[in-house]
Amino acid sequence: MDVQKPKITTPLLHSRGKLIGIAVGSVAVLAVSIALMSGNAVAVSERNLLIDTVKKGSLDVTVEGYGELVSDKQQLLTSPSQATVKEIVLKPGAEVTADSVIVRLEDPDLIKAFQTAKQEVNEAESTLRQLRLTYQREKLREHSDLAELASELAIAKVQRQAEEKLIKSGIVSRMTFEKTVQNERRLKERIALSNAGIEQLEQLQRESLEIQEDQVRQMKANLQLAQEQLNRLTVKAGMSGVLQKLWVEVGQSLSPGGEVALVGSATELIALIRVPQGQAQSVHLGNRAIIDTRREKLNGKVTRIEPIVANNTVEIEIALPSMVGTSARPNLSVDGTIIGDRLNEVRYVRRPAGVNGTSKARVYALAAGSNKANPKEVEFGRLAGQYIEVLAGLDVGEQLIVSDLSQLKLDGEPLNVESR
Repeated sequence: MDVQKPKITTPLLHSRGKLIGIAVGSVAVLAVSIALMSGNAVAVSERNLLIDTVKKGSLDVTVEGYGELVSDKQQLLTSPSQATVKEIVLKPGAEVTADSVIVRLEDPDLIKAFQTAKQEVNEAESTLRQLRLTYQREKLREHSDLAELASELAIAKVQRQAEEKLIKSGIVSRMTFEKTVQNERRLKERIALSNAGIEQLEQLQRESLEIQEDQVRQMKANLQLAQEQLNRLTVKAGMSGVLQKLWVEVGQSLSPGGEVALVGSATELIALIRVPQGQAQSVHLGNRAIIDTRREKLNGKVTRIEPIVANNTVEIEIALPSMVGTSARPNLSVDGTIIGDRLNEVRYVRRPAGVNGTSKARVYALAAGSNKANPKEVEFGRLAGQYIEVLAGLDVGEQLIVSDLSQLKLDGEPLNVESR
């Protein structure tokens, strides 16, 4: 009779195309096999079966999983204030640079604050200019008074010198000469006080101007802050990559810190692969991994193992090289194969159809020197690519049918293998 092969699926791994050799062989078995009833036994042509021999040696344990590529570097863009979405410039999937505008927001309060800060700066600068003019006039007046005193002192000095010559001849009286001397001394004292006053005035003026200049600087800082807040209403990507998510619509009201968009790198990616919980123990930090994007295979390295189990799977983070020039992109579904522990001197065989790692299964082994295959309960260990570890039930050199025999409905009966 003709036997048809059912579709093989691996729901836990969701891995596509991982056991192509076995699947093709299984299809051949069930599509073109010739089964003849011989008593209670079923006969199948040997050429339509995949038969492998149990061997002993070293194997690299492989753990297979599924997942997606995500950006290693991401930037969350948020609203700087209570704002309204005025314009959406770019949509998810768009390539962006650091200066790419994604959304424009509007906040009347920030506009008002900016205008107020600008007016305060203008007023503070006007006050500073006025102070400088006032202080300049004061210094000119003080220096003018000082110059007048210096002139009077020069006259008093000449008069004293003249009277000193005349006092000997009696032309000038002693009293008149003493008044002239006192007048010169008084003018010198006034000039000294005037110089001290000018110096003190200049110091007070400098301090006053510094205070006003500090106020101007403070007002300018407030203006700059208001300008920066106003500029942040124009939401920019801030990095080169891809606009991955956009959570807003035109006219939407946003609170301060409200999520606007998510930007991620398009060339610096990591793979997040979910593997069966039972196989995760074979994965270690630093293990090599191969990521299949359907178009190409990328080499990576395990950098993080999620400690939390979800849906009987564990998430593994795999670092990848730069994606420049590849077909990889964020959110792309991928399959992953992680090269875990190395098994030395173990029995192994090609993985039989429908058999999972670390499990017990009934398989058909060929009896030595016979064309009859008998069912055996075999305990299997860890997976290693297309091979699986044999813990018990089979010896080295035994031959095992690895094709899918599920539709033959053997019910534990022996299977006759017809010679080619």
